[in-house]
Amino acid sequence: MYAGLSTTASAVDVVAGPATDATCMVPWSADTKFLQYPKKEGPYRIALANGYIANTWRIQMIQTAKAYAAQPDVAAKLKEFKVVSTGEDVPAQISAINNFIDAGYDAIVVNAQNPTAFGPVIKRAKEAGVVLVAFDNILDSTDAINVNVDQKGLGVLWGNWLVSHLPNGGKVLEVRGVAGTSVDTDRHNGIHETLDASGKKFEVTEVVGKWDDGVAQKVTADAIATNGPFDGFTAQGGDTGVVQAMIDAKHPFAPFGGETENGFRKFCAAHAAEGLKCSSAGTGPAQVAVAIKVAIAALEGNVVPQAVKLPTAIVEDPNFKAGQDYYPDQSDNFFVGNSFPTCGINFTAQEIMGQNKDNQ
Repeated sequence: MYAGLSTTASAVDVVAGPATDATCMVPWSADTKFLQYPKKEGPYRIALANGYIANTWRIQMIQTAKAYAAQPDVAAKLKEFKVVSTGEDVPAQISAINNFIDAGYDAIVVNAQNPTAFGPVIKRAKEAGVVLVAFDNILDSTDAINVNVDQKGLGVLWGNWLVSHLPNGGKVLEVRGVAGTSVDTDRHNGIHETLDASGKKFEVTEVVGKWDDGVAQKVTADAIATNGPFDGFTAQGGDTGVVQAMIDAKHPFAPFGGETENGFRKFCAAHAAEGLKCSSAGTGPAQVAVAIKVAIAALEGNVVPQAVKLPTAIVEDPNFKAGQDYYPDQSDNFFVGNSFPTCGINFTAQEIMGQNKDNQ
């Protein structure tokens, strides 16, 4: 599996663990290899090659990346931090990565539109000595570093929430994310495998919400009108919009397994007594900061895991606490659970929202 990794002095080495920063950079599994790249002298040129941008999670992710790069201790290590978002066009994202390689960037951080389409550009990055770190939507390759939470495990968590709250099974609306991404596929598979294994009869209606409140609200409203009512809901993002569609349609509140949007958690706290029993779990957009931190560590010659496993932020009914799990005075679109204390990463809403989402 790792035969393609060179062990020459000029290329990445497979070495013994643990990671130099073992508290932050936890290996994905017992089988995860540890890598050591040749040390480069800084300051470094690092690029973020994002794909899809048209939802609040991605916008907040871009803002968080810029906020992290602007922190004095990080900025001191950076000669340049470049951001580009290319939309859902996979070739455009691959082209952007190729351009960064050609321009001599030291490391590229990527939220990949497709896990399997990047083989040639991964090879180019490796041959050019460019550190390539994928996060959130990762790459199906051991020649790049992957940073992620257990996305399938999130689907399992939400599936189990529905199973435990719907003892007789029932009709479920599943609001999916962006088609073709590894996150959408993994979460979907986790949900369905869990519902199927329960032995209960579940009838699942699937709609595509693209992790966006507006899109999710519209497709939920349409689904309620055509296939409702539903006994349970699960959504990968855009959850605030899903609940708003329930309210607008006067649909009875029901058990819901969803993400970590502030607005969703506000609804969960406000309507729990009326039947909106929620499991809210995910990982905030600050995982981009961990990916940048890993890229810098690799450039500095430190030992890093090839696959880094991040913790998941989970709050479930009846434990939603104002000022801790959700923030009444903050935007509904703000994703909570946006810190990784083991990595020294913790942003205020003001730090993040003070940045813009534009390419730079």
